[in-house]
Amino acid sequence: MVPEVATPPLMARTAGVFYCAGGLAALAVAVDLPRPFATTTTVLVGLAVLSFLTGALLLWCGRRLPHHAYHAVVVYGTVVLTAAVILCPTPGAALTVASLNTFVAIDAFLFFSSRTASLHLLAMLCGQAVALGTHDELGTGAVVSASLVCLAVSVVVGPLVRRASSASRDSLTGLPNRRGFDDALEAALATASRTSEALSLALVDVDRFKAVNDHGGHAAGDALLQTLAARCAAALPPGALLTRHGGDEFAVILPATTAVAALQALEVMRTSITEHGLSCGVAQHHNTESGADLLRRADIALYAAKAAGRGCSRLSATQTDHLADDLAAAINAGSIDVAFQPIVALPSRRVVGVEALARWEHPRRGTVPPSEFVPAAEANGLIHDLGAMVLAQACQGALDLQRAWGTRLLLTVNASGRELADPGYASTVLATLLHEGWPAPQLVVEITESLIEGASTPALHTLTELRSHGIAVAIDDFGTGYSAFSRLDTLPADYLKLDRSFISTITTSPRRLAMLRALLDLGDRLGLTVIAEGIETTAQAELLTSAGCPLVQGYLYGRPGPAASWTTVPTTPSAPQPRTHAQAHAQASFQAAVPPGRHP
Repeated sequence: MVPEVATPPLMARTAGVFYCAGGLAALAVAVDLPRPFATTTTVLVGLAVLSFLTGALLLWCGRRLPHHAYHAVVVYGTVVLTAAVILCPTPGAALTVASLNTFVAIDAFLFFSSRTASLHLLAMLCGQAVALGTHDELGTGAVVSASLVCLAVSVVVGPLVRRASSASRDSLTGLPNRRGFDDALEAALATASRTSEALSLALVDVDRFKAVNDHGGHAAGDALLQTLAARCAAALPPGALLTRHGGDEFAVILPATTAVAALQALEVMRTSITEHGLSCGVAQHHNTESGADLLRRADIALYAAKAAGRGCSRLSATQTDHLADDLAAAINAGSIDVAFQPIVALPSRRVVGVEALARWEHPRRGTVPPSEFVPAAEANGLIHDLGAMVLAQACQGALDLQRAWGTRLLLTVNASGRELADPGYASTVLATLLHEGWPAPQLVVEITESLIEGASTPALHTLTELRSHGIAVAIDDFGTGYSAFSRLDTLPADYLKLDRSFISTITTSPRRLAMLRALLDLGDRLGLTVIAEGIETTAQAELLTSAGCPLVQGYLYGRPGPAASWTTVPTTPSAPQPRTHAQAHAQASFQAAVPPGRHP
């Protein structure tokens, strides 16, 4: 196996330095020869200059050479040194030049496998023995001594190179580690630049790996990673390099492979794995793109695969989305608006909060729904700027509503998984609240059920940090999936928002109504305040009131609109009804934020 340290930059630098040093050393020997050997001196000077120029050329562009070309570099060095030893007119000069063969020995064991390096060493030793044998003044002992020096260098350098190579190898899976990945990607980028061939990169994430560690311990997790590494490597096409990128994430470098072909290869690999589910993100290298940019786009594609439900592969966009360009311009111009929808407490039907919703009016396309521009922001690195702008405007609008309505309000805002995965997100939120003057205990960050279930460790840490500062967390769109139900007792959440699709059938489906009552009871027992979304009819409101749902929102209580459109507190009069424990708990949590005598 070729040593992993034998990257094009290292080989070019090492061979170039050795050729330059050897050329200068040979030049010093030639210049020091007695005058009677003027012709020999001229030839040796020529070889020395030629060696130096070769070294300079390798230092300049040697990294562009393919690996197999360095066999010729080593052989050429052996031939030049053998000829120089033969030409040396004195035994001392011959031994001095012969000592430069240690450079050849180092190159051989640094560049090639042990077997191939040994063949190069054998050829060099044979040439050296023949060359030194042409000098009658040198006995067998001198030849043996020179050979032993080269052998000793080889014996020392070989294991050191193997040890250095192991530093780029993951001890658990045997795959290249992050260091090995970085070196391999750099080499692949250099090759792609030289040959103009396609290059693709894929990131592979093990779905729900944390659950494996939680249930079976780290031994089970390690065993799964070892199995997946072997199975994935076997399923990839020839030439693809599988590496362990870190934790439960793998990276695949696919030289001379287009994005479409890479996506197909990853799908073949993914579907062949029966031990566990995998999510994959694929990106193809652009000519002017750095390795970090390529890795970022592959990571965005991986996130899209996870957000789509996991167990799938997604391809990064190969061209900049025009919608993203327009969105970036809108963010820079401050033309993203925020609408507010009331959150109402039952059974009193008093407004106790508002949800902030991003709105974008495109100059040509008209209204662009969040379901279109939010994914575009996530896929093109705009989500952090978008989220910061929406949060700031939401705080400003909520402050206006508090002054207009004469009561404190709970403000809920949506957060993206990309934002939560940013270690600095919590600090950004707190800084925005401080700047805008909005109290942290009156803010709720909403995240979707699918995002929470698949949240990374950094995202969970972010949620925990937000809660430590008094900011509450709500699981949004609950009821559209099943994953978060089994983890309601461990999620860092305070509110549970039932999706409108769940609520829409409670008046026609007794089973759905029974499920609603069970969820309300479960939320009450777990300390999760339930908010029902999408309330559009009086019948739905009455059923939710009788079932004990503490908080609701929907068109029945008000459509989303700008803060300026809410000149008065939106209300829907109804007769007071007995409160359940959940309703009383929800009302009390808001009562603490309302000054005496200032009830809405």
